[in-house]
Amino acid sequence: MLLDLKVSFFLAVRGILRGSRGSLYLTVLIIAMVFTNMIFMPSIILGFIKVAEDQIITYQTGNILITPHEDERYIEDVNGLLEKVNRIPGVLRASPHYGTGVTLRYKGNTLGSTVVAIRPDDERLVTDVYQKMLDGHYLADGERDEIIIGIQTSGHKDESLDMGATLGYLKAGDPLTVEYTNGVTKVYHVKGIIETGSYYADQGAYITWDELESVYGKKVDYATDVIIKTDPDAYEPDVKTQIYRFGVREKVQTWQDILEEAMGRAVQNFAMLNSITIIVSLIIAIVVLFIVIMIKTLNSKRQIGVLKALGVEKNIIIHNYVFQVLILTTLGVIVGTTLVETMVAILTLYPFQFPDGEVTPVVATSDLINNTIMLYIASFIAGYIPAWRVASEDILTAMRS
Repeated sequence: MLLDLKVSFFLAVRGILRGSRGSLYLTVLIIAMVFTNMIFMPSIILGFIKVAEDQIITYQTGNILITPHEDERYIEDVNGLLEKVNRIPGVLRASPHYGTGVTLRYKGNTLGSTVVAIRPDDERLVTDVYQKMLDGHYLADGERDEIIIGIQTSGHKDESLDMGATLGYLKAGDPLTVEYTNGVTKVYHVKGIIETGSYYADQGAYITWDELESVYGKKVDYATDVIIKTDPDAYEPDVKTQIYRFGVREKVQTWQDILEEAMGRAVQNFAMLNSITIIVSLIIAIVVLFIVIMIKTLNSKRQIGVLKALGVEKNIIIHNYVFQVLILTTLGVIVGTTLVETMVAILTLYPFQFPDGEVTPVVATSDLINNTIMLYIASFIAGYIPAWRVASEDILTAMRS
């Protein structure tokens, strides 16, 4: 058996080397493009999901988000909740948010928005927004009459970069009028402009907790949500369980839960599109290789008849063409992998621009392995069928061809 396979492999290599170089290069290129197509779509999907994960954790909700119970509007006794949560193993820091609807006015531009009150020292330990100041400076605990604005609310100097209505290029140091729903109107000094790359974070406006209490004229011990940063080695679902065990009755979600809610359907649609792409690519590979081997076998029918007359077994002839297909597939996979890595390198330098950040392809090893296996299976089928048909003909029929 091993000797038969060696003979088949020798004949396969000899057949490829003696064949048309142009046909060889074109076939390898087609397989390489098929393989690239199979890998590229899932790599973009993974890149998109990775950006969404990073944006959610880094700029929006931290690792874990606590929101009010379904029947309640606020998280009551937020200071007590913070003391409780910050003692839980695996929690690095918790930061409260209080969001309220406002109207922003600047030089004749009016915009409805949400102002979020934060405790800056806590927020620095939970999100990285403070590192993304495009202009000016971040807030400090206890500051009053100061506000920071996201770039998608303040507006770019180049209006074509704006993704919606803005205040018309507001800058750090400018005055901004804010009208609250309780009737209070204040003129703030814009301390800084934020640009994170996350559309959600970049359309926000932030004040300190002390400023919020001055607007309401009372102590505020309730919040619209609390975001939590966990230790790098902590497993978020376990920390979520611990939070419930500590008696927290509010709704607790990990970033995975939030991502599933926000993008679950989109990810499913992407997966379906990816499956269709892979199926079409495999069909193309099968058809191309089937045609190539069919032409080879038809042109070699007399040679096959001679080999059979000399006593060469049918299986050796079939394996010869199967090996040719597998060799062509191997060359195609090598070239395709090179193309994929080249595209990834280029798109890492020049990534796709999406509202939630820059997306670069992320190639998973599992996708490389799975798609390579599927391509080999498809190639085996494409090579075996025409080879079997021709090798099954009797000697006289083959030699007359």
